[in-house]
Amino acid sequence: MNDMSTSETTRAPWGLAPSLDDIARIAADALETLEEPFRTHARAVVIKVQDFADDETLKSLAIESPYELSGLYSGVAMTLETPSSPSHMPPMVWLYRLAILDEWAATGDVTLEELVAHVVIRELGHHFGWSDEEIDAINNGGD
Repeated sequence: MNDMSTSETTRAPWGLAPSLDDIARIAADALETLEEPFRTHARAVVIKVQDFADDETLKSLAIESPYELSGLYSGVAMTLETPSSPSHMPPMVWLYRLAILDEWAATGDVTLEELVAHVVIRELGHHFGWSDEEIDAINNGGD
């Protein structure tokens, strides 16, 4: 046996990079960790996963690199919606897989599950009308 085959058989199997479906599953699991009544309301939010935000979205937010946007909320915050003027657009959280994976690789001190949950909570905060301080408190475990 040559050295190459020996090293290949002893290296740790890393598996495949998380797919769009994997990120969606991790996000759905994160929703289940929310306390009520937020968990029930969060289930009404559609979660979409793409590799990157589209060019139009990036341009509208004045973002040059698609790696700078890991998530986005689109919809009307619950605090702004009224029965007499309901939104015709379903609330959505967009997760951008490659930006998330890039951020995950750069941080090195959180699990992918923790990072996806952080992004999901941050974007859901816009749906619930939470302040940045409230979002940070939830993301930090209430600290």
